[in-house]
Amino acid sequence: LAPEIPEDLYHLIKKAVSVRKHMDRNRKDKDSKFRLILIESRIHRLARYYKTVRKVAPNFKYESSTASTMVA
Repeated sequence: LAPEIPEDLYHLIKKAVSVRKHMDRNRKDKDSKFRLILIESRIHRLARYYKTVRKVAPNFKYESSTASTMVA
């Protein structure tokens, strides 16, 4: 079972996983590449906040390679 993460962070990670899957199929889609960068920076910013208020583990780290297991 995945550790409990806040709902907004969960949905951002879910969105990033789906955009990354889209990028695997559509390599030339530059706009979605840019949007993925924005989504992932939002994830990092939110994770930093949740670490300070202790809603997620202090060793929580978002990595795109393991993100699909977090939302699966």
